Amino acid sequence: AQIRFGKPASELSTREAALLAAVLPSPNNWRVDPPGNYVSGRAGTIQQRMRVVQSDGLDACVFGD
Repeated sequence: AQIRFGKPASELSTREAALLAAVLPSPNNWRVDPPGNYVSGRAGTIQQRMRVVQSDGLDACVFGD
């Protein structure tokens, strides 16, 4: 997060977090700024799944809310 977006992971937007997740396990081989078509699409899928986790109330398991 610090290298790619210049801020700590705790301050990432959901889009930024999804972009970082989309480039794993090879963050040095994929771009997040600007993301290519594959990374952008993959990040969109990850964001959709993040919303499902949140709407199902499972985010409290991760974030302790």
